[in-house]
Order: sequence, then structure tokens, then C-alpha cells
Amino acid sequence: MGIRPQRVAKLLQREIADILAKQIALDAMVTVTRSRVTKDLGITYIHVSVMDAAEGEREAALTELRQKAGQVRELLAKRLRHQLRRVPEIRFFLDQSLEYAARMDALFEKIQSENEQRAKSRDRG
Repeated sequence: MGIRPQRVAKLLQREIADILAKQIALDAMVTVTRSRVTKDLGITYIHVSVMDAAEGEREAALTELRQKAGQVRELLAKRLRHQLRRVPEIRFFLDQSLEYAARMDALFEKIQSENEQRAKSRDRG
């Protein structure tokens, strides 16, 4: 990705996060974790994380976000009318990296405790 798409992606991430926090009513606490823009600046991929929610609630929040994508784009256009010629289409995706990291942490803790138990059993025997 070139310099321009990277800058636009960062700008969109910041602005969309602010719009979701202040202007769009959602049933869940949503955080924008990442954004990516196509080279032609026509589409932006927004990755969101839904805080303190079960899997079904995350999917429901994502569906709600996708339904409100047009409204978010309109608000974004008003904010960025002097900075961007055309506001990209917005596509929302769930960012599951936090859940993945939590699963990995749990696995590492399990391995560490098993290793400690083996070491104790060797010391006794």
C-alpha cells in the first residue's frame, strides 16, 4: 500500500471510530481496531472489535454496523468533504485478534503449569 492509501486509511479509522462513539447508536460497545483502503480509494475495510460480548452478540453487532454503513458514510462525507474527493464504500469486519490472543495466553499458561507439574514430579522421584 502506498503512502496516500495509508494516510487515508488512518484518517478514516480515526473518523469512523469517532462517528461510532458519538453519533451512531449501537447496542454494543464497538472499537475500530484497523482499517485498510484499496489503492483506488474506493473501498475501506474497517475491522472492529466488540467488547464484552458473546459470539452471537458480536455477530449481531456486526450486522447492525453493516446496516448502518450508509449512515456512517454520509456522516463521514460531511466531515471529510474538503479532504477527500470521494468517500469510499465502507465494509465492516470482526477483528478476532483479541479473542485469538486470549486463547493463546490460556494455552501458554496450561503448558507452563503442565511443565511445572512434571518438574515437581521428577524432583520427588
